[in-house]
Amino acid sequence: MTSRPPNSSAQNPRRPSLPERAISRRLSALSTTRPSGIATSTTEHEFTEEIAKIKRYEDFTTIDWVQDAAREQLRRRTRRKHNAGLFEQRGNLGWRRRFAETYDAGQAWIVVTLVGAAIGLNAGFLNIITEWLSDIKLGYCTTAFYLNESFCCWGDEKGCPDWHRWSSFWPFNYFLYFLFSTLFALASASLVKAFAPYAAGSGISEIKCIIAGFVMKGFLGFWTLLIKSICLPLAIASGLSVGKEGPSVHYAVCTGNVISRFFGKYKRNAAKTREILSACAAAGVAVAFGSPIGGVLFSLEEMCSYFPLKTMWRSYFCALVATAVLAAMNPFWTGQLVMFEVRYDRSWHFFETIFFIFIGIFGGLYGAFVMKWNLRTQAFRKKYLTKYAVLEATLLAAGTAILCFPNMFLRIDMTESMEILFLECEGGRDYNGLCEAKNRWRMVFSLAFATIMRTFLVIISYGCKVPAGIFVPSMAIGASFGRMIGILVQALHEAFPHAKFFAACEPDVPCITPGTYAFLGAAAALSGIMHITVSVVVIMFELTGALTYILPTMIVVGVTKAVGERFGKGGIADRMIWFNGFPFLDNKEEHTFGVPVSQVMTSEVTSLPSSGLNLRAVEQLLSQTRYQGFPVVEDRASKLLLGYIGRTELRYAIDRTTKEGFISPNAKCFFTQPPSTTLQTPSINPPPITFEAIESSTGQQSIDFSRFIDPTPLAVHPRLPLETVMEVFKKMGPRVILVEYRGRLAGLVTIKDCLKYQFKVEAHETPSHDASLDLRQEKLWDMMSRVADWVADRVMSFSGGRIRLGGSRGSGYIESDAVDPRDRLSPLVASSRHDILEGTEDDDSGVELRARS
Repeated sequence: MTSRPPNSSAQNPRRPSLPERAISRRLSALSTTRPSGIATSTTEHEFTEEIAKIKRYEDFTTIDWVQDAAREQLRRRTRRKHNAGLFEQRGNLGWRRRFAETYDAGQAWIVVTLVGAAIGLNAGFLNIITEWLSDIKLGYCTTAFYLNESFCCWGDEKGCPDWHRWSSFWPFNYFLYFLFSTLFALASASLVKAFAPYAAGSGISEIKCIIAGFVMKGFLGFWTLLIKSICLPLAIASGLSVGKEGPSVHYAVCTGNVISRFFGKYKRNAAKTREILSACAAAGVAVAFGSPIGGVLFSLEEMCSYFPLKTMWRSYFCALVATAVLAAMNPFWTGQLVMFEVRYDRSWHFFETIFFIFIGIFGGLYGAFVMKWNLRTQAFRKKYLTKYAVLEATLLAAGTAILCFPNMFLRIDMTESMEILFLECEGGRDYNGLCEAKNRWRMVFSLAFATIMRTFLVIISYGCKVPAGIFVPSMAIGASFGRMIGILVQALHEAFPHAKFFAACEPDVPCITPGTYAFLGAAAALSGIMHITVSVVVIMFELTGALTYILPTMIVVGVTKAVGERFGKGGIADRMIWFNGFPFLDNKEEHTFGVPVSQVMTSEVTSLPSSGLNLRAVEQLLSQTRYQGFPVVEDRASKLLLGYIGRTELRYAIDRTTKEGFISPNAKCFFTQPPSTTLQTPSINPPPITFEAIESSTGQQSIDFSRFIDPTPLAVHPRLPLETVMEVFKKMGPRVILVEYRGRLAGLVTIKDCLKYQFKVEAHETPSHDASLDLRQEKLWDMMSRVADWVADRVMSFSGGRIRLGGSRGSGYIESDAVDPRDRLSPLVASSRHDILEGTEDDDSGVELRARS
């Protein structure tokens, strides 16, 4: 690109000085440069809507919330002027105006009602299907094959003659259990890979970024919703150590996104869509745990970086409708919203606080251990196993079935396991002698094995390419550990009933309730893996309805939080955000860097001079770069800042100009309004009117892009503290902030620049990179490849060459080039150079992402 000639500066009007410039960003560059009027306002509105429609399809970019607010204000102003000309007359049109205003004001409540009802219906059907698929692995109902065990045995307190195991020969039952688990996982992973790769995983970390403004095209689409709803019961029934509570948030948010698109207000406004998505996240947790208030608090504490009062009220209403519909469906025929709901009528004793603290310590250690090793597993999976997603999920399910069937607590579904472990022994169901004193030590060892084995399985299973959550697996691990502690405390009390330590126990009344320890262990593990506190306490309270256990739950969760913070900040969702490299600034974090923004900004900025470039140079600039926008300066030498133009706006203007007529590639491009009026300005002939009608001729040699410029971009001083700039990103949500000094462009800064500097500082303060980790992963992969080749050779030899398994020497269905788009993203890393990055790059390199402390 050539710089602007020295004498060209005289052709442009004088640029206002800094005191004359508006501090806030423009409401609209068009509205500030055009006279008022209905026709002009309509033109500006349609111009803005066309560009906004294009931006909705830009994948892996960030929403500029400042621009979104400006567009919404322009829409409102246009609508007011339109209504003033159409509805302000008396007579027959009066009722139409009132009806239109009422409908517009009530759209939000219509949407949240429809969304809540749809989420409740979906949750009810998924619960019924999941229970049937989980039970079919163990047996069948003779009276009606479509009934699960609880429905088949409804009302039978002594035995159940209608429910039969597949065979009285246990090795055959073992084989069928293995076969069903493998087939369910194969079907789930195959459907995800073939139709909706975004349906894999939990989705909570991605939804946090989407609500914050990150665009992931298709992640909340209809196909993702459909495949997630179909494959989730299959993944749970396969026996994989994954849960449905995390994915329930994903399909709930997908439901809200799909339904809200039928309403124009939400289809064109990202900020209003964000309100609906926040409400849907609350409804997803509400139907997963039967906890509407806990769902609202979870959305506030974990999901949303922006949660105004009206969003809280709509989240509450959406969660209320969803849980009401789920309660009306009554999927378990017990009046319970979830299977592991329980009621306690006993109190606790102060001496048990010691054991509660121990359970809290376990929760914090569990969360830190699982997050550390799961991230390493995820790194290995992304590096070596992306082409073998179906095979990986199938083998995991097969291995899980082999390991879990012999154990009484691992064999059954995790929600059923928690239901059993939460119950009191007196008056409750005794599962395989769990409450009998003679089986006490056998149960302790069985629970200890279940805790260790489930932890290992969660580490290697969470993140495989099936719908997979981590809430219920963690709660099941905590429940088994807590029940084990409760049994040991109960044995201690029975061994020393008259000790002073147990003086608070009443005679002839059970002193220790092991089920409450399981309940508290589940709360500790959930808090440890997610690093949430208040919402966990409320969720567990709504599950039990026991006011007396709020204080023990708060003690356990508080200790878990304190222990977990010693090993790193953020829960598993935050770690996955950093691992995938999403541009997300957590508003719960506080930083003290002590450096100005000039040390973080990109100083080598590709800018556009106000004049001097031709159309060929601008086209070449767009084709050779991926930058999401360009500062506009007076000229390259002075760098006097005039404004900012987005990549989408520039691309749209060029396409419109070339479509309207022949434009020479050497046509001069002006980014400020020159005094000459013989310029080609992009326009469109009505109807519809998108630009003002301006005559153009075939021989036109100049193009005016001044209408597309943001004349007052958000800009800061180079000496402004970095912490303040990060707060601006969090509170206002701009895509980019320019850095100017005395009116001259000094650089620019994006969210990823801030994050990279943050990781660079943390990597310097806590250097924990293990140089031998890559070598160990390479050795592990080499060993796995050798084993796979050996198995493939044996199978091919045994079948006479009729069966070929995909491996290092061949390919098949189990090896596929179709990968999850998230696998192409790289972790945010510390880097010495700062590029203009907006989430589209895929070639980051640097230090490994580590647990932050």
